[in-house]
Amino acid sequence: MSKAKQIFDLIMYVNTKRNFTAQDVAYEFNISVRTAHRYLMELSELGVPLYTEQGRSGGYRVLKNRILPPVIFDENEALAIFFAFQSLKYYKSLPFDANINSASRKLLAIAPEDARNKINRLESVLSFWNPERTVASPFLKDIIEASIEDNILIIKYRSKSTDKTREIKPIGTYAYDGLWYMPALDTENNRIKLFRVDRILSLENSNKVLNFEMNLADWFNSYNAIKTPIRLYVTLTREGIRQCQSKSWLQPHIVITETENGYIDTLIDESEIEFVSNYFFQLGTCAKVLEPKEIVDNIKKKAHDIVNHYL
Repeated sequence: MSKAKQIFDLIMYVNTKRNFTAQDVAYEFNISVRTAHRYLMELSELGVPLYTEQGRSGGYRVLKNRILPPVIFDENEALAIFFAFQSLKYYKSLPFDANINSASRKLLAIAPEDARNKINRLESVLSFWNPERTVASPFLKDIIEASIEDNILIIKYRSKSTDKTREIKPIGTYAYDGLWYMPALDTENNRIKLFRVDRILSLENSNKVLNFEMNLADWFNSYNAIKTPIRLYVTLTREGIRQCQSKSWLQPHIVITETENGYIDTLIDESEIEFVSNYFFQLGTCAKVLEPKEIVDNIKKKAHDIVNHYL
C-alpha cells in the first residue's frame, strides 16, 4: 500500500476513535511503531487535531473539533456547497464556529481555473440575501447541543416588559429573516414557546435530562396547525393585494376581483389574533378587516393610542 493511501486511511481511522496508541495504529496498518508515530506527526501537521497523552497508559486522542477525511466533489457539487455557504454570509452568528470564508477559500483552491472563474462571476450576479442583523446570538451551539442531548437549560430572557429567568427544554433552532429562533418547552407551565435567540442574555446547562418526543419538523407542523379556528375576512385595495402577496401565510388566500381590488377569506388560529392585528394595522387604508371583531377592535385601539400619543 502506498504511503498516500495509508495516510488517507489513517485519517479515516483516527476519526472513528476517541483514544488510541501508536501500537494500535501499527497493528491496524501493519507498520512499525516508529512509522506509526511518524505518520501521526504528519497528520498533526496536516491539521488533524491530535492531542498526545503522556504516561504509562498514554497515547493519542482526537480533539472534539475533528477534521473530516478528504472527500472528492465534482464541479456541480462544489458549486452547490459554495453557494450553500453564501446563503449564510449575512448571519452575524452561526453555530459550531462555522468559518464560511475559510471553507469557501478551500473550495476555490481545489476547483479548476474555469470553475473558479464561473464561481466568481456567479457570485457577482447571484445572492441569497437576508437582512444583515447587527445583533449576535452567541448561544446557538449550546442550544443545538442541548436539543440533541435532551438537556434542560436555564436562560435569562429579555421579554417585552422585564428580564425573566426560565427553565426550558429546547426543541432546536432555525433561521428566518436574518434572525435565529428557538422553540422550547417552558417547564414551569408545560407549554411550548418561541424565543428569539439574540434575546437570551445568559444560558446555563442544568445537566438535567428531559425526554421530550418532539423534533423541529414536528414543531413546524404543529405550529402551522389551526387548533381554534377563527374566520379572517379582509378587503384589499390594489396596493393591499401587492403587500399581502409578499407574505407566505396570506398569499394563497388572496382573491382578486374584476375591479383589481380583492379580499382574503380564510381561517386563522385564535392565538394569532395579536399578530394579525399588528400586521393589518401597518397596512393602514390598504386593507380593511371585517372579521373577526377582536381584530377590528384591536386595530381601532391601536389607532386611537397612536392619535393620543401625538396630541
